[in-house]
Amino acid sequence: MDTPHTQATLEVDSPERMQELGRRLAGLLRPGDLVMLTGELGAGKTTLTRGLGEGLEVRGAVTSPTFVIARVHPSLVGGPALVHVDAYRLGGGLDEMEDLDLDVSLPDSVVVVEWGDGKVEDLTDDRLHVLIHRVVGTAGDTEDAADDRRTVVLNGIGARWAAEDLALA
Repeated sequence: MDTPHTQATLEVDSPERMQELGRRLAGLLRPGDLVMLTGELGAGKTTLTRGLGEGLEVRGAVTSPTFVIARVHPSLVGGPALVHVDAYRLGGGLDEMEDLDLDVSLPDSVVVVEWGDGKVEDLTDDRLHVLIHRVVGTAGDTEDAADDRRTVVLNGIGARWAAEDLALA
């Protein structure tokens, strides 16, 4: 049986716009949502998550959790907490991720996992997979402008996302 799937592709031209995209995406999120972020180092995964945190109105500065693996940001307004995970240094797949008790956090929180490909898909059938690609500069671009441009592909996987219009994010 095919899994319901919805997709949108957006162009982002600055870190500020990436953060704004995160704020807009936060309006679609609810407790139990898993968001997987994929992109090379420096692509904007943490910047997007910072915007998610602002949109969800959570406590604490959203920074890369690389060295602590996971951070929990409680809601300031009675909404879901933001659980921000960096799975970059975790190599053991779901077994190693289970040590973080994400399955316990997931029903009541929005869980965002950077570098989660091949590690967290089994947590739920429904997830939002965000792929961030750097845009390669073209003739006439200044180096700085080309460095900030990203193509962001939003893939809503599962029944939870089937009816969402991700292009509005």
